[in-house]
Amino acid sequence: MRRIKDPAIMQRLALRWRSRGVRIGFVPTMGYLHAGHLSLVARARQAVGSRGRVVVSIYVNPTQFGPAEDLSRYPRDPKRDLALCRDAGTDVVFMPEDATMYSGRETGRYSTYVVEESLTRSMEGVTRPTHFRGVTTIVAKLFNLVQPNVAVFGEKDWQQATVVGRMVQDLNIPLQLVVAPTVREPDGLAMSSRNKYLDPVRRAQAVVLWRSLNHVRSRVGSSRSGRVSSAVLTREVASMISKEPDARMDYVEFFEPSTLAPQPWVMRGTRMALAVLVGPTRLIDNGLI
Repeated sequence: MRRIKDPAIMQRLALRWRSRGVRIGFVPTMGYLHAGHLSLVARARQAVGSRGRVVVSIYVNPTQFGPAEDLSRYPRDPKRDLALCRDAGTDVVFMPEDATMYSGRETGRYSTYVVEESLTRSMEGVTRPTHFRGVTTIVAKLFNLVQPNVAVFGEKDWQQATVVGRMVQDLNIPLQLVVAPTVREPDGLAMSSRNKYLDPVRRAQAVVLWRSLNHVRSRVGSSRSGRVSSAVLTREVASMISKEPDARMDYVEFFEPSTLAPQPWVMRGTRMALAVLVGPTRLIDNGLI
């Protein structure tokens, strides 16, 4: 396994691979890897085969964090991440630094960003208004540097994967986007690097996200008409969350999966997403109803 820090070296290597017909699978991450990330690495390997190359990027991207968010304390453990990538059969770990990814940003000499203007108007785009500009920009840059045939994202960040898919389509980026299933803890909590922030008491309360998803599925499944008002379900989910002493609902949304259009009625095939603060830790989850 090779570790690369310099974007120019990463791009030259990727272009050399592509010129030789070598397929490249890519998994972009912010590090502090867990089993969910490793499932994406396995999916990338499956997509490109034993003769392909799998690249994992580890980069905590500053432009997707708001001023009051957890950029400075986001969990990091590069030594452990490298060991996990090696064990998972990764060929290259790309670990760039801010100075090379956003050269001149601190002095105003970096001024180009990629902005998606439709799918980012709801959910995370409302709560974190500068977030997706940072996501689409860094993903576009990584795609240019890694030159993947296949890029693998996780279903847990459904809106992010949908936004990236639209960017790939709108900008004619020649790659296949794969969205892999969410990996969960035994009690249903979606795996996330931010779970590290939770003490045992708040960790137990965090399962309310999973319970909320299952509550909605049960309500729709038992409805005679096969549908339930989204307003009613929003109130019920808010009530469930409010019963956890350290939990506060940020949002719950019911939407059409491909367009993210809000749905007034929830039925099978609708997708639900929610964000909840458990103490200071903000967690997200989503699932198909």
